[in-house]
Amino acid sequence: MGDKANAHPGAAGRATAADHPASVRNVVLVGHSGSGKTTLVEALALTAGAVNRAGRVEDGGTVSDYDDIEHRQQRSVQLSLVPVAWDGIKINLLDTPGYADFVGELRAGLRAADAALFVVSASDGVDGSTRMVWEECAAVGMPRAIVITHLESARADYEEMTRICAEAFGADDPDAVLPLYLPLHGPQGPDGHAPVTGLTGLLSQKLYDYASGERKESEPGEELLPRIEQARNRLIEGIIAESEDETLMDRYLGGEQVDVKTLIEDLERAVARGVFFPVLAAAPAAEGARQGLGTVELLELITRGFPTPFEHPTPGVTTVDGKPREIKPCDTEGPLVAEVVKTSSDPYVGRVSLVRIFSGTLRPDETVHVSGHGLADRGHEDHDVDERVGTLSTPFGKQQRPVTHAIAGDLVCVAKLNRAETGDTISAKDDPLLMEPWQMPDPLLPLAIRAHSKADEDKLSQGLSRLVAEDPTMRLEQNQDTHQVVLWCLGEAHADVALERLRSRYGVQVDVIPHKVSLRETFAGKSGGRGRHVKQSGGHGQYAICEIEVEPLPGGSGIEFVDKVVGGAVPRQFIPSVEKGVRAQAAKGVAAGYPLIDVRVTLLDGKAHSVDSSDAAFQTAGALALREAAADAKIHLLEPVAEVTVLVGDAYVGAVMSDLSGRRGRVLGTEQTPGNRTLVRAEVPEIEIGRYAVDLRSLSHGTARFGRSYARHEPMPPQIAERIRQGTSDSA
Repeated sequence: MGDKANAHPGAAGRATAADHPASVRNVVLVGHSGSGKTTLVEALALTAGAVNRAGRVEDGGTVSDYDDIEHRQQRSVQLSLVPVAWDGIKINLLDTPGYADFVGELRAGLRAADAALFVVSASDGVDGSTRMVWEECAAVGMPRAIVITHLESARADYEEMTRICAEAFGADDPDAVLPLYLPLHGPQGPDGHAPVTGLTGLLSQKLYDYASGERKESEPGEELLPRIEQARNRLIEGIIAESEDETLMDRYLGGEQVDVKTLIEDLERAVARGVFFPVLAAAPAAEGARQGLGTVELLELITRGFPTPFEHPTPGVTTVDGKPREIKPCDTEGPLVAEVVKTSSDPYVGRVSLVRIFSGTLRPDETVHVSGHGLADRGHEDHDVDERVGTLSTPFGKQQRPVTHAIAGDLVCVAKLNRAETGDTISAKDDPLLMEPWQMPDPLLPLAIRAHSKADEDKLSQGLSRLVAEDPTMRLEQNQDTHQVVLWCLGEAHADVALERLRSRYGVQVDVIPHKVSLRETFAGKSGGRGRHVKQSGGHGQYAICEIEVEPLPGGSGIEFVDKVVGGAVPRQFIPSVEKGVRAQAAKGVAAGYPLIDVRVTLLDGKAHSVDSSDAAFQTAGALALREAAADAKIHLLEPVAEVTVLVGDAYVGAVMSDLSGRRGRVLGTEQTPGNRTLVRAEVPEIEIGRYAVDLRSLSHGTARFGRSYARHEPMPPQIAERIRQGTSDSA
């Protein structure tokens, strides 16, 4: 890290399969949208010799954002893997989307990786969502480093950004977030901006100049030494503070000169343990250049400082019936345990699964067991099937390069696992296992859709099932109350991508329609009704008369039917018929067409005919009686109320509570949580929070999260109920 000779592995930079877990590094790139993650991946691939010019592979495509939707939207919308080789190490770079709607892809990348590289734009700084991901990584002890990009910007200030990173990421220990290099500036331009053309290694005390397009090493001038010395001393103290050698700090403070080799070794161990978080800088290569600024230093950090897969504990593993199973981390000869972290569809190959192998070795053409459990609430049926593995390959842009095997610790693409979905476990056929699923965000933005034409209707079901198989952060709902097909998404951009994929990938055109909530009706007070169904039209007639009384019940009571007929006015065999008719009418509604709930219907009296009475006649009479009772009563329209929890930074609590009140919400209380956040609990009508996922993100600048669960139905305000009724009658 700074003392290594300039190296370039040339064609060896095109990584394929790894032969040993120690020669693998799995790194996920994290950062807000526009921070430069994809550009950085391409710069690293260029420096490693994996591409023929900046960001390009042999077919002319980019190595990371190769999806047509990504090209049209000019941003990453999915997890992509770019494997490169450096110094004999295979580096699996996992490029994740920065936009909040695609946080599911980010979570998948975190699951597959052993370390995280946080990409921060020098012109934009650190946003709230990036801080939240940092805290998630800290909670599980994932090693992290920070790389500052966009140094070419006129507003870029590397020193100031390192200070901001220390404040944002080093709340517990600012001296654990320190730069390894200082920028070397070129001549000032007409605008007064001096571009960064190289780096000064604080440990090696060497200059690394990239101005020519290749890294050139030299000694710093005397004028730079005071600036280097100050930053170097602080870095050394930060490294020694995290050293496993407890005597090193005392020796250093006593005046002993610690050699650079020892410092680098301690730095590498501290980074791998997730207790020290170095800050680096990087920029893409200029046109025709071979190396981007800081890319060699970054590759050195990844290969020497980031942990091997051996140091990544295996997530919880059980048998398919739930019995715990102990799995040795990264044992290439152990039982096969792998996980599908991403599923995609290729028009030529079919379904392709990106798989992280935690134990064992996977080979082409073998039969494996595929298990998927625990996502039934999102439209994924539990499944346990045996499938034959197709071709194994490593991706590079749109290309797939075949490999002969994939060992524990590596990532590989598997073709033709037709039942495998994102989150599924792959294990041996004769030893089926199940991995503990990773945490996925709840999709809370409803998108109601219908097929555009009859031809689309025939393909819609299959297209939707494939869509949710690829993306477990989507939830498919067939609402029995509103008769709508609802695709629950994380946000508007997520919904747009879903619609685009339905159209372009699965050939299904859909129309977006207004989302409906499940309203109900109930009686506000006691009422009576008489149902008279008497007809004579030749042959047997129809004769049934019944009198009922309807009264409201407490919420959650449903429909209660009581028989109080005396003297056989309604023959015994026809009383169930009356109840059947009442319940059928209640399901249809009595005022605005919504199901009737929470009432007691009492059958008091009636009349029958010895010849013309029948089951059908009394069903009709029961329905008529309920409608007549409703005509003479006040009917409440009931709306579903959700219990909402919002986790938000203290600075936005007031705005959130005010917004909830404006949505007819009732704040139940607040609770202080770690990290200067507050948990707000409230009850809010569901009709008011259809777009809350979008509005809350805007209100809190992307830093708040919320959850919702059904609480109950309660009466809707009269003015809103009247508007709903008017809309129902207009549409009728």
